[in-house]
Amino acid sequence: MAETAAALPSMRKQVQNYSDIGVALLMVLIIIMMVVPLPTWLIDILLSMNITLGVVTLLVTFYVKRALDLSIFPTLLLISTLFRLSLNVSTTRLILLYGNAGELINAFGNFVVGGNYVVGIIMFLILVIIQMLVITKGAERVAEVAARFTLDAMPGKQMSIDADLNSGLIDEQGAKQRRQDIQREADFYGAMDGASKFVKGDAIAGLIITTINIIGGLSIGIFMRGMDAAQAAGHYSLLTVGDGLVGQIPALLMSTAMGVIVTRAAASSELGPDLINSFTKYPRPLYIASGMLMSMGLIPGLPTVPFVTLSILMGGLGYAVSREASVQEIAAEEQAQAPSTGAQAPAGQPSAGAQVPAGQPEAQKAEPVSPEDVMKLLTVEPMEAEIGYAIIPLIDPAQGGDMLDRIGTIRKQMALEMGIVVPPIRIRDNIQIKPTEYILRVKGAEAGRGELLPDHYLAMNTGAAEEDLIGVPTKEPAFGLPALWISPDLRDKAEAMGYTVVDAPSVLATHLSEVIKKNGAELLTRQEVQKLTDMVKETAPAVIDELLSSLSLGEIQKVLQNLIREQIPIRDLVTIFEALADFGKMSRSVDFLTERAREALSRLISLKIQGPDGVITAATLSPNWEQKIMAGVDGDLTRGWQLNLDPREVQKMISAISRAMDEMIVKNLPPVLLVHPDVRLIVRRLIEGSINNIFVVSYNEIVRGVQVKTVGMVE
Repeated sequence: MAETAAALPSMRKQVQNYSDIGVALLMVLIIIMMVVPLPTWLIDILLSMNITLGVVTLLVTFYVKRALDLSIFPTLLLISTLFRLSLNVSTTRLILLYGNAGELINAFGNFVVGGNYVVGIIMFLILVIIQMLVITKGAERVAEVAARFTLDAMPGKQMSIDADLNSGLIDEQGAKQRRQDIQREADFYGAMDGASKFVKGDAIAGLIITTINIIGGLSIGIFMRGMDAAQAAGHYSLLTVGDGLVGQIPALLMSTAMGVIVTRAAASSELGPDLINSFTKYPRPLYIASGMLMSMGLIPGLPTVPFVTLSILMGGLGYAVSREASVQEIAAEEQAQAPSTGAQAPAGQPSAGAQVPAGQPEAQKAEPVSPEDVMKLLTVEPMEAEIGYAIIPLIDPAQGGDMLDRIGTIRKQMALEMGIVVPPIRIRDNIQIKPTEYILRVKGAEAGRGELLPDHYLAMNTGAAEEDLIGVPTKEPAFGLPALWISPDLRDKAEAMGYTVVDAPSVLATHLSEVIKKNGAELLTRQEVQKLTDMVKETAPAVIDELLSSLSLGEIQKVLQNLIREQIPIRDLVTIFEALADFGKMSRSVDFLTERAREALSRLISLKIQGPDGVITAATLSPNWEQKIMAGVDGDLTRGWQLNLDPREVQKMISAISRAMDEMIVKNLPPVLLVHPDVRLIVRRLIEGSINNIFVVSYNEIVRGVQVKTVGMVE
């Protein structure tokens, strides 16, 4: 037994290694069945396989906890439908040529419907109606709505992933996996929406094929085989009905499996436990059902035994459920009354004006500033956060706050994603703002503001929720989405209704992360650039020596800032510095050097804007606009440039680009505008104040070998 159990995984692996050959052989067999006559014994085996496939698929859906666990289902539905139709073609050929299509079809025609072809036709029509109008139509609607809501909820889910990543609840690998799951979920429901048409078309085709078989069988039996009308109708109609039933039963199983898989969106376990838990959670409905059944059993004329028996069963089940609930409630009360062994430390409260480097509040008030220390007050912190006193528990580790750890995670994330070394963030408590308010500043200027309710959760309706929640209306501070602050006891309900729910520290962490991304260029000082060049010099001293011989730290800083402003990571400093060293001898124009550095990072830029399939989908700027821009430029990027273009023409171009980008966002595509290299920077400068989160790339920034798909031209 042990050897057999050990051999099973190896056998499964071998089957998987040759699974592609098996699928290819199946597709070849499907084609052969449509053109080559097959013997009846092989038809019986293939029909049995078709029924088995339907049964196994339906049973597998009972054990699936989420739709993505059976992501192959749309393709499986297509293959099984094609397989079933090819069997219909083969059996039709046998019925019309030989008047015999195998033992299985004969059994369904004689045993299942009792040899009565009228009953068989009625059963066949009922099965087709059930499949088309009930199961397939309902599953199609569920898949369509799920696909639309999944696409609408993607921005909120992405933000929730970013919040968890910023808070340290997941790592980068976990965030990447969750983003892939969101994309796969949207693709799955979109595929299911289309795959449901296969089942509907299969039912219609089965109905048409059955009608053709009956007409063709009667014609062959009467005019070619000399049968009378009754004999031909009995023989060929029974075979045709048997063929239809053999085909429609697995089709019904597959459509039911499709309905099960698309309706198990909120499942927490397998189907069986979910059903039992749902019907045995509350005893009162069971008692009411027991009383109604007992009343129906006492009505004269209705059968007494079935209703009374079911009434007793429902009453007994209700009693068992209520008794179990009472036992659990008593156990919970005893546990709550047990003496606690832990001690809670007293919570200190920071006072106004407390200053702690790297984001740590103090509990003691700062000492009065002497005249000699006034110069220290002129120092402006690179980044700081002013918080109301109600938010202090989220920051102070002594009061259970984990915000300092989250800030450390954010700094690490910015270094990995963008190559930005975020300076220590100073946190101050400020009694001049609301207790629940906070202000984020970059070099003393306000860069963001929001409110937090520490003991509440922020619920955002991303389109999947149709019911309203009770809460405090607000706006999500990082992206401005409408939201509600809800109490903790409503969290599970909100998530079940489709809301995206995050806690208060995650809201602050997400907002802080977005502020850093938008203002990262201002955080890159010349001193930081000096540290970066010193770091690269340890591994590539020749690059730094050549770079500094032609460019100053200030010019290098401005190039890096330009890259960061357009969300281009600067982690690959060696490649950037090599490009600057090469072209710094030709010109010291920051704009010219920025474009050359971007071209050197073409592989990274292409990877950033391409879709999951590796294809870059972009809109292009029409040659007319590009020629107008080139004609309106005085000078060039090497010596400096100035644009002389009619403001009305510029506004028209911005509006056209905005419409094109909105259409791409609606289609869940990254907003990418592909332009000529000579006008890329100019177009970017023209639209950056009007259109946010757009990637303006030139043809030279697309790495060789990457496929580019255009969705339209901005006219």
